[in-house]
Amino acid sequence: MRFLVRILGYLLVAGGFVVLLTDGARSIANSALRFTSLGETSLALFGERFRQLQPAVERNLHPLLWDPVLLHLMLVPTALAGLLLGFLLLWLGAEPKPLIGIVTRR
Repeated sequence: MRFLVRILGYLLVAGGFVVLLTDGARSIANSALRFTSLGETSLALFGERFRQLQPAVERNLHPLLWDPVLLHLMLVPTALAGLLLGFLLLWLGAEPKPLIGIVTRR
């Protein structure tokens, strides 16, 4: 299980880095700082299914979950979200540190 968490972490870090490079190149080309938001990325990846997320969340979970929480979450830059989540998964999937000291007598 730890292996899968680390693999997913590495993929998210790599994806976040790619999006960061893409946003950097786009910012240089436009001569203005611009980041791709998580909402834009989700819309590009999932298309019409992403548009159906709002009514589903408001109907099945709670209307307040969509408006203040998920709308603000969708404004986060994709690179930041990918890098933070990837590093978190890498930290969670790391091997446990050995206990202090070495037992030489048994």
